[in-house]
Amino acid sequence: MAESEECCSTQVINGDGSFNDEGIDHFVKEIKLAECGLSYAVVSIMGPQSSGKSTLLNHLFHTNFREMDAFMGRSQTTKGIWIAKCAGLEPCTLVMDLEGTDGRERGEDDTAFEKQSALFALAVSDIVLINMWCHDIGREQAANKPLLKTVFQVMMRLFSPRKTTLMFVIRDKTRTPLEHLEPVLREDIQKIWDSVPKPEAHMETSLSEFFNVEVVALSSYEGKEELFKEQVANLRQRFFHSIAPGGIAGDRRGAVPASGFSFSAQHIWKVIKENKDLDLPAHKVMVATVRCEEIASEKYTSFTSNENWHSLEEAVKSGPVAGFGKKLNSILYTSLSEYDAEATYFDEGVRSAKRKHLEEKLLQLVQPAYQSMLGHLRIETLEKFKEAFDKALKGDEGFSVAACKCIKTYMASFDAGYADAAVKLANWDSSKIRDKLRRDINDHIASVRAAKLSELTSSYEAKLNEALSGPVEALLDGANKETWPLIRKLLQRETESILSGLSTALSGFDMDEQTQKKTLTSLENHARGVVEGKAKEEAGRVLIRMKDRFSTLFNHDSESMPRVWTGKEDIRSITKTAHSAALKLLSVMAAIRLDDNVDNIENTLCSALLDTKGIASVTKWGSTTSDPLASSTWDKVPPNKILITPVQCKILWRQYRAETEYCVTQAISAQEANKRSNNWLPPPWAIVALIILGFNEFLTLLRNPLYVGIIFVGYLMLKALWVQLDISGEFSHGVLPGIISLSTKFIPTIMSLLKKLAEEGQAAANNNPQSTNGSASKSLPNSTSPLLTASSTVTSSANGTKEE
Repeated sequence: MAESEECCSTQVINGDGSFNDEGIDHFVKEIKLAECGLSYAVVSIMGPQSSGKSTLLNHLFHTNFREMDAFMGRSQTTKGIWIAKCAGLEPCTLVMDLEGTDGRERGEDDTAFEKQSALFALAVSDIVLINMWCHDIGREQAANKPLLKTVFQVMMRLFSPRKTTLMFVIRDKTRTPLEHLEPVLREDIQKIWDSVPKPEAHMETSLSEFFNVEVVALSSYEGKEELFKEQVANLRQRFFHSIAPGGIAGDRRGAVPASGFSFSAQHIWKVIKENKDLDLPAHKVMVATVRCEEIASEKYTSFTSNENWHSLEEAVKSGPVAGFGKKLNSILYTSLSEYDAEATYFDEGVRSAKRKHLEEKLLQLVQPAYQSMLGHLRIETLEKFKEAFDKALKGDEGFSVAACKCIKTYMASFDAGYADAAVKLANWDSSKIRDKLRRDINDHIASVRAAKLSELTSSYEAKLNEALSGPVEALLDGANKETWPLIRKLLQRETESILSGLSTALSGFDMDEQTQKKTLTSLENHARGVVEGKAKEEAGRVLIRMKDRFSTLFNHDSESMPRVWTGKEDIRSITKTAHSAALKLLSVMAAIRLDDNVDNIENTLCSALLDTKGIASVTKWGSTTSDPLASSTWDKVPPNKILITPVQCKILWRQYRAETEYCVTQAISAQEANKRSNNWLPPPWAIVALIILGFNEFLTLLRNPLYVGIIFVGYLMLKALWVQLDISGEFSHGVLPGIISLSTKFIPTIMSLLKKLAEEGQAAANNNPQSTNGSASKSLPNSTSPLLTASSTVTSSANGTKEE
């Protein structure tokens, strides 16, 4: 530092004993003391009033303390305690100028401030200069003895004091060599130390354990100014690097870091003013506590206002941030490094405790962002897993293989992301978030597994429905004694085929044996359910099926050709056969027979509904003496396998008989009508009567051929009408309907015949012209030729119309 460096000074404690906290704070900031750490020294001077203390300090340390004006008389110059920074010294050295002792301004008895200031100087100083006159050495009533007693007495109030350097500065040295003066002075000092009352713990403690005693001598400033300045300059050299090992400063173990000097001095003075024992180690801890808290608070505030932290905090709210852990660790380490740099000289225990507290507060501040980062990482990993898992399932990989592979990949991805986001200072347990991710993945796998199994099971169920529904319906439609055995074979064959395919498909799901067996059993039960459902469905239409079967067998012959009731058919036998077939259908549909159990449903129905003896036993009130169908269950058939109860069978049979009775009646009526239409000739006796009674008329016809021609023409006319009107066909439906139908067709048919006769006669006249002069006898025989031709034509035309 340059010698021209300006000195800065301020009053620490005024004459009333008040501590100038604002002034000392300003002083510390102005000289930038906080930057010095522990690399600074404090020197104080005490001695009798007007003994040249301020003058010595100004020349020794280049300060600007106020000096006494000798021409104005000897009086008090320094009031209280002043402090200044030495100019041109390394390290930074602070000098305190204390108010002189034994001054008349405070009086003989007012020694309280002297003791307080002395204790203050010993507490905060590394080096204490004792300014004393050379002529007082060896004198019993020397002016410096009260001062030394004061110093040694207050020293006892310091708990575990540090070792301080006491430099006795002998002023106005005489011709007596220093080698002779120093032993005498040390002897006087020892006597004073021995005479001072001590605590029990320090009764045998030597002076050297408390102080490093140094003795220097200076010539008179007024008499030998140049020599004085030269000696002071030489003494100044000893204060360079005073705190280095071997330097003039005493024990530095109790030194307070420069940033806490102001607060430390203020607290020391407060304790001294309250007349309490000054525990310097405890004071050191207290100062460290206060200052470290202030530094930690500053660093916490600085962290909360850090732009990088704010940017990182905002970014992590919207999604995962790459390099989150690295960025956050950098910000945290920067704040903690700044704390370490500023608090490095304070008590290690306090510094570490406050650092840990700061670390905890910072971690508490950043933990929500960290948790948010892990939350985003978990969600992102889960979404990527879902996407990759779905893609893997679309490939050829099995379900379990795809699940294991994706779990391994994306749990490793999460672990890598977690490592990237890790805060090194924190020992946060992320196992809960990792476990939550694993649970979410397992839940997704379980849901997909359930969906896939459901889809797979549904597809095989659909195959079963397709394989069973149609064939079962066809078998039940053609119900006979082989229906249920065939259904059982069909069920067994299709079920085994489908179960084999499902079992192969399930092998990719890595299912345990019990679950797989349960799934296969469920599908097997579904197959039985399909058959049972179809059976129940067909049972609901059994009456329609019975009537259809009756109609098929009753109205068609063995070659499936429609029956024509000519009168030769045995309607009773045909009806019984059709009823038996319908009853067989009813017995087949009465119960589900998927097991090999034997029942007697068919026999019961036949004996109750077809047996004439059983029917005859029914009274006119419809009651029976022993009705096998008067029950709601079938013998040897479980209730859950019954489709149609015996009572329902009886009701259905009655309804069936009532609805098929009309077909039988119609068949009988058609058969009788056919018989009547085939028997149009009169009885033989009527024919014999006609021959006998009409014999005379027959002879008349033979005698007169003209009658024969007229009768023949009439026959032809009647034949034509018979064929044209289809009289036999009309009367086949009954007499009255035939008469009504013929009455509506008779006149149009006569008109049609006459028209055709006229047309044929005209055509014959044009083709065979006759002479008008011909004889009558020749024309008469030929006159019948057109009529015969016309009649033949009409008859042929009528026959052709009928055939069409």
